[in-house]
Amino acid sequence: MAALTTVAVGLFAYVYIHLNHNIHTFTPEGISTSRPPVATPAAPTAQPPINLLLIGSDSRANGNEALGGGADVGGARSDTTILLHISGDRKHAIGVSIPRDSLVNIPACEANGTPYQPQTDVMFNSAFSEGGMPDGNPSCTQNTVEAMTGIRIDHTIVLNFAGFATMSSAVGGVQVCVPPVDNTQLEQAYGVTLTPGLQTLSGKSALEYVRAREGFGDNSDIGRMKRQQAFLSALVKKVVDAGLYTDPVALYRLADAATSSLTVDPSLDSVGSLENLAMQFESIPLQNVEFVTAPWQYDGARVDLIEPDTGILWSLLRADKTLEGADASGASTPSVSPTTGTDSPTPTATGTGSADTAPSIAAQSQQAAKLQGLPSADAGTSSGSADSPLPSVIPSGITDNIRPADSDPCSDLNYGPPQQ
Repeated sequence: MAALTTVAVGLFAYVYIHLNHNIHTFTPEGISTSRPPVATPAAPTAQPPINLLLIGSDSRANGNEALGGGADVGGARSDTTILLHISGDRKHAIGVSIPRDSLVNIPACEANGTPYQPQTDVMFNSAFSEGGMPDGNPSCTQNTVEAMTGIRIDHTIVLNFAGFATMSSAVGGVQVCVPPVDNTQLEQAYGVTLTPGLQTLSGKSALEYVRAREGFGDNSDIGRMKRQQAFLSALVKKVVDAGLYTDPVALYRLADAATSSLTVDPSLDSVGSLENLAMQFESIPLQNVEFVTAPWQYDGARVDLIEPDTGILWSLLRADKTLEGADASGASTPSVSPTTGTDSPTPTATGTGSADTAPSIAAQSQQAAKLQGLPSADAGTSSGSADSPLPSVIPSGITDNIRPADSDPCSDLNYGPPQQ
């Protein structure tokens, strides 16, 4: 027994040191000193909500060129960005996709000690490329999201091509549904082909599925985000169904792949902190994990975030509500929820909707925005939506685009006309 205990302790120590050594962090110097307030519990018995910023990097550095394809253009951009909100009751989670081509305001940022001036009405994914650093600038993206949402980001996590491929393999692949696709376009753009229908993808095939635009629907990033949300839904389902939380071997494979693949903020610089974060998902039912795209409309080749819909979405997260407006804070007394019935406005031609009139602005919300140094709402660009109160009806720009993680895996995978 003494020998077995010694071996077990030694093995545990080796695993812990090995995983800790894997973790890469980015420096905190570029994070803004003017930030939204830290979220607090809604009641003494509740927990504070957690807001994660998940960034998929298109960097070709460190061997990613072989997986990403194309020329190394230098620096990195955020191929994908999702704001993931874990509710105070730890029974709900919301993932908000932010279109990479959204025209937003980027606050002052820093890269390698060099300050960069604020920018107005520029593409959202350019924040990650500020300073031209090979692995990107997650601090600038975090500053941008905090300024546009009024939500304090608790943790930021960056995943590159190799990391995504490795993690999808570590869980034994993920079952997804490939919609009708033009494989000629897909082959020309990415050098791969995909067979329509349900199938399990891992490694490079999984990466191409979530990255590809050409060959699907209208070849847009909007359609790609739909497939990314479907993939993440399937990944959550795989983790739950496979019981990875209780399988030490499978959990180690995933932990090894994750810690080798992620770049995280300094507060996640240990296995213990990553483990604690992962356990926050343990009690969330699959049907309570929801994805949505920030309400949008095309502006030529770019995207405008529609107001007041987008501001209302950020308000729901700040108030720790579900996308339907129900309380998810864990407070003992539930609040009155907005309705989501037929009074919602008709969706626009782009598949989004907009509330008919902006609700009146609460005085205390205005004051909070001023104290935080957040900009006021402005249609067409990102807005510091701290001024947006909750309406009596959630606009269809939100409700019509919700994807629960237990949805039909073959539904709503394209934007625009399907490929023939």
